[in-house]
Amino acid sequence: MIETIIKSDLFLLTITIGIFLLSGYLFRKTKMMLLHPVLLTAVAVIVFLKIADIEYSHYKESVAFLDFALGMSVVALGYLMYEHVERLKRATLPVIGATIAGCVVGIGLVVGIAMIFGIERDIITSIAPKSVTVPIAIAISEPRGGVVAVTSVVVFCTGVLGSICGARLLHISGVKDPMAQGFALGAASHGIGTARAIELGAVEGAMSGLAMALTGFGTAVLLPLVEKYIY
Repeated sequence: MIETIIKSDLFLLTITIGIFLLSGYLFRKTKMMLLHPVLLTAVAVIVFLKIADIEYSHYKESVAFLDFALGMSVVALGYLMYEHVERLKRATLPVIGATIAGCVVGIGLVVGIAMIFGIERDIITSIAPKSVTVPIAIAISEPRGGVVAVTSVVVFCTGVLGSICGARLLHISGVKDPMAQGFALGAASHGIGTARAIELGAVEGAMSGLAMALTGFGTAVLLPLVEKYIY
């Protein structure tokens, strides 16, 4: 009976949301990096599934509603950008320049460091799209021989790290413009960074959503060229 309840769709969905809410509360109270809600929730869910002997495929089906909700959040980002469309139009050239710079630096640093240390080609391909959201990163790396598991983990860690440290680093660096802050968070740490940008303000959230989309597109265009001519 208990096993049936634990493996039910409603229970798995409820416990996932509950863990996330509790993680968020702990993070707000302690501000400890290791208690970031996304990171803590992922670890807690993995441990729970292992203890309860629940297959990931079953868990994924049970929490499919969260995937739907994620899609709705993307629509919400579009609304944020629509609200600030005139402001975004005035910043067209800076946005284009920042996108190009972000993609070049984001890919170049990873590929360069990996090549210096003699990392294998398939791993380089797996980690190069670290700053774009998981579906795009996998679509970029997998057809070129990248390891999906490595790509997913690296993208996840990049997003969490950017969310935790990004705003603080921008403040220390003297970057105070809301548009610049939002764009930097979205370009460097995709969806998780965008969630943090929305916490900072509507303008930051709109710019972060725009940066996430443009960086995904730019990375998809640039990485094949880097792969062909550099490594």
